[in-house]
Amino acid sequence: MKCPYCDYSGTKVLDSRAANENKSIRRRRECEKCLKRFTTFEMVEETPLIVIKKDGSREEFNREKMLRGLIRACEKRPVSVERLEMIVSEVEKQIRTTAHAEVDSRDIGEIVMSELYPVDEVAYIRFASVYRQFKDIDMFMKELTGLLSKHQSSGETNKL
Repeated sequence: MKCPYCDYSGTKVLDSRAANENKSIRRRRECEKCLKRFTTFEMVEETPLIVIKKDGSREEFNREKMLRGLIRACEKRPVSVERLEMIVSEVEKQIRTTAHAEVDSRDIGEIVMSELYPVDEVAYIRFASVYRQFKDIDMFMKELTGLLSKHQSSGETNKL
């Protein structure tokens, strides 16, 4: 590590601690020549995650884009932004654990729906209607019927 003040290569670490929610390490260093102190951060370099869209095009995974979609689905629903950010983090974690550099947008949508369903069923239906591109009322009713049958088989009360 070169000193940012005098370009000398010899530095010593004075202190190390976790930073950014344990995603990086903050190191306080001192130059062995000029004795000035500076801070460095060390973090894991993540490989870019590429999303294969329905039309075959590819784009880099974008957390903010997913969060915006969830916020839209949860508009006027009792779901906090913090909860939605947790969903986005969980979805990203699940797709990164597959060890594939590319992931199908359909797979991401299914994971999002599985995470959103227990949080808010109305938001789930809203998200599903956009994600699955319901073309008519029959497709919408089919999704609702499936949702209702899940409730009846699990003994839950009807929340819809």
